[in-house]
Amino acid sequence: LPGLFRDIFRNAFLKFRDGRILTMFLQEIDGFAYSHSEELGNAFEYLLQCMGTQGENGQFRTPRHIIDFMVACLDPQPADRILDPACGTGGFLVSAYKHILKQHTSPGARVPGDRLTHARRQQVYKNLHGYDVTDLMVKLSKVNLFLHGFPDPDIHIYDTLSNDARWNEKADLILANPPFMTPKGGVTPHAKFRIAAKKAEVLFTDYIAEHLTPEGRGGVIVPNGIVATTQNAYVQLRRFLVEDSLVAVVSLPAGVFKPYSGVKTSILFLDKKLARQRKEILFLKVTADGFDLGDQRRVIEANDLPEAERVVREWLKGLPIAECRLPNGGGVMWRAVEKADLLAHRSVGLQAEPFLGGAAVEHIVDVAAIADIVEINPKKAEVRDLDPGTLVSFVPMEDLKTDRPDFAVTRERPIGEVLTGYTYFRDRDVLLAKITPCFENGKSGV
Repeated sequence: LPGLFRDIFRNAFLKFRDGRILTMFLQEIDGFAYSHSEELGNAFEYLLQCMGTQGENGQFRTPRHIIDFMVACLDPQPADRILDPACGTGGFLVSAYKHILKQHTSPGARVPGDRLTHARRQQVYKNLHGYDVTDLMVKLSKVNLFLHGFPDPDIHIYDTLSNDARWNEKADLILANPPFMTPKGGVTPHAKFRIAAKKAEVLFTDYIAEHLTPEGRGGVIVPNGIVATTQNAYVQLRRFLVEDSLVAVVSLPAGVFKPYSGVKTSILFLDKKLARQRKEILFLKVTADGFDLGDQRRVIEANDLPEAERVVREWLKGLPIAECRLPNGGGVMWRAVEKADLLAHRSVGLQAEPFLGGAAVEHIVDVAAIADIVEINPKKAEVRDLDPGTLVSFVPMEDLKTDRPDFAVTRERPIGEVLTGYTYFRDRDVLLAKITPCFENGKSGV
């Protein structure tokens, strides 16, 4: 067994309740050949996809076709130092590696990357780097890269936001889908960020922009707040991006991350060299990504990504792009917008939709303590004196659906049975779950 695996699984606990199942498992493992076959690596990626549930810190598995789209647009090269500062299971790094192999494979060759010399291939192995704050993700990423041929994957457990030990390490290409969720109380970042913020999404985006080499490029998936929220930190971040490195914004459909989240996202493409040459930023909207937008994400015929890839690649090569806005609002649409026009607007909004015929929405956010706006945990005094036999609506958790913002009451119980130990609510109240299993089931707010 390779030494890397011994390090990864040291002190690991495999939970088998039945000795027969353990025996079957060991027999299967004993038959594996660690030959770095592409098939074994692909099998592991498939396993990760099947396991792809929400992480503890707002991490969502990035769909493979979105990863491949971003990688194809940025066209990584063997000499590029490539970094994913929130690498998860290593999906971006594996895709970048496969892209490099594909670009250096002869027609009909049986071995991917046959035109890479041994020294060049070793350079590629050493040029791919990843960080993650979670030990489990680091282990999964290392296994994923190992099974794709990396003898010693350079993946580190490292908190990019609160630890500055690697702050001076730059990259030619950064690919990332950072965690969207900020922990309670906010992030406590180190002092080297140029933006004073406690939101993880702001800090990660700034980190990526600041850690590109002078001619570096990058692609990062961001939630809608990064392109639209008008709080000072967000506006400051967008101004820095427009002035320094942003070259394109691709708006994705709202259901791309289902079933984990319905959050609206965009892809920011950064290119330090091209940003110095261009006076415009490309805004492009993808309406369909080849899958429906339900929780099952079934394959459909409509797919704007191939055309979007063509347009973005031409833009990143410095080629002129004619505007394309479809009259019915469907399909892929794009338009180049002057940086000066973006910077002249107070909020420096980066939503693609207003530039492509959609309504321009000014996202002004007033901040107030929630206790000043609503009543939290209303007292039961107003119902405590009711006759214990009075029937009241009763809603168990299983009646709350993950795909609806409301619910229908179908049960009643005497108030004497439910007054203690259950949450009291009125019509039109907002219910927030307070126990972990509810969050895991997607029922954090109804």
